[in-house]
Amino acid sequence: MMFTGMFHEAWSAMGANRLRTALTMLGMVIGVGAVVLMMAIGQGAQNAVKESIDSMGSNLFVVLSGSSMTGGVRSGSGNAPSLTTADAEAIGELPGIAASAPTHMGMAQLVHGSLNWNTTVYGVTPSYLDVRSWPIVAGDNFTESDLRSATRVALIGQSAAENLFAGEDPVGKTLRIGQAPFQILGVLGRKGQSLDGRDQDDLLIVPLTTAQRKLFGTPFQGSVRSIMVRVERAEVMPQVEIAINALLRQRHHLREGQENDFSVRDLTAIAESAAETTRVMSLLLGAIASVSLIVGGIGIMNIMLVSVTERTREIGIRMAIGAREIDVLTQFLLEAILISIAGCLIGLMLGVGSAVLIHLSTGVPIVISGSSAIVAFLVAAATGIFFGYYPARKAARLDPIEALRYQ
Repeated sequence: MMFTGMFHEAWSAMGANRLRTALTMLGMVIGVGAVVLMMAIGQGAQNAVKESIDSMGSNLFVVLSGSSMTGGVRSGSGNAPSLTTADAEAIGELPGIAASAPTHMGMAQLVHGSLNWNTTVYGVTPSYLDVRSWPIVAGDNFTESDLRSATRVALIGQSAAENLFAGEDPVGKTLRIGQAPFQILGVLGRKGQSLDGRDQDDLLIVPLTTAQRKLFGTPFQGSVRSIMVRVERAEVMPQVEIAINALLRQRHHLREGQENDFSVRDLTAIAESAAETTRVMSLLLGAIASVSLIVGGIGIMNIMLVSVTERTREIGIRMAIGAREIDVLTQFLLEAILISIAGCLIGLMLGVGSAVLIHLSTGVPIVISGSSAIVAFLVAAATGIFFGYYPARKAARLDPIEALRYQ
């Protein structure tokens, strides 16, 4: 009952000077709104990176062929024919390897009826989908028999299918690459964007031998541009990387001190580095936004000190008729907490509304979680207690006689 009376008194004191109370709340409103907004954007960015990592597959290495030199100009990795299908088979037999798949790729213009689309065509083995953890949502994968016969069959990504078949079911349909017809056996599940912003669904997959013999050709039989490797467990990836390097150096007859004619890249490590960068940026955004909460807390303390000075005679009268120090302390603390919580609620609505507006207008991914609201609420209450305690203690320790004499 006593607490209810104090609550009503605190509410009345806040309403006695509405403009001052509103200005005091403003710091908390901006602070909480900024924290909620930054947390929503930061968590959204983390989720987007996580989805990109998951879409790549887990525990992946990509082995790229070496670089070539023409007229003193050195090309990048993947341009010299230094890898073969036999290298991929040998890598697949190493301990700790779950699967390996050679790939040979190039750009091609696809034609279906009156529509055409330029995309990347990957020549792979059937194990490629297992390496990439890539499901087929319609139709079936090509077989080892298709691989041996260099059959003109294909799997199509969803972005390429949308642009080439305009809403039709591609399974069983035929498209042309140049003058060569290819039958669509299946449609791949959607992967989304990679970490570098590339659309992973904009592709066509054909048997490796078909790409080598009938589309892009090879400098010599069996050469490929890269090899995808999936490792059984993340813990053994460093040892597997060493084993791959040693195996390929041995197979390519490279002497000690001679530069590798291939490169091994840990895609999982690259992805985790991007995720860690995003996490750090999210923490920085939250820390910067939290400065506004401190500024809002200082504003509460300033206004409460002014309030104590203005209400000195009132405090003296209360003490004279029996109010204890703890009663006065609780009264002023309650006022500070009410201002903080009211500012927090308005700030929550402002932060959530701003996050949704940014998402709708720019497409930036956001995640608004209940934990953000709880954290903001607890921080607001803690700020009110922390910055309201000194003015409340000052009020509670006033001498009743001196307070009554205060003009």
